[in-house]
Amino acid sequence: MFNGATAASVQSLNPRFKLVNTGTSSISLSDVKLRYYYTIDGEQTQNFFCDWSQVGSANVTGSFVKMPSAKTGADYYLEIGFTSAAGSLAAGASIDIQMQAVKSNWSTYTQTGDYSFNGAGTNYADWTKAPAYLSGNLVWGNEPS
Repeated sequence: MFNGATAASVQSLNPRFKLVNTGTSSISLSDVKLRYYYTIDGEQTQNFFCDWSQVGSANVTGSFVKMPSAKTGADYYLEIGFTSAAGSLAAGASIDIQMQAVKSNWSTYTQTGDYSFNGAGTNYADWTKAPAYLSGNLVWGNEPS
C-alpha cells in the first residue's frame, strides 16, 4: 500500500492497494477485506469511490465503520471488500485497487497521525498498518492498539 495524496490535509483519502495472494491456492475475492484506519476529523457522512481495479470498479465495495472506542490514530476504518462478481485471485497473482474516500461536505481530513497513513511511501510497499482479512480472520498486518 501507499497513499496517493501525502499532504497533511486533504479532501480525499487516497490509499492505493496491491492485494497479493501469497498462498498456494486460489481465493475468492468476496472473502477478502482490507482495512484502512484513520481519524474522521469532524463527524460527517462519507462516500467511497473505486477509481480503478483489474476486477472492475463496480466489484470493489467500501464501507465506513465508526470504531466503538477510538485507538491511537483511528476512530474509523474504511473496509474494502469485493462482490462475488470480482471472482477469484489465483495463487501468486495480484490486483490493484485505486480508491478515494470523501466527506459528503468535502471538508478535509488531517492525515498526519492517522494509523494507516504512510506519508513517506510513493510506491507499493508492505504496510502492516493496513491489515487484510480472509473469511473474517486477520491474515496479514496489524490493527491499531
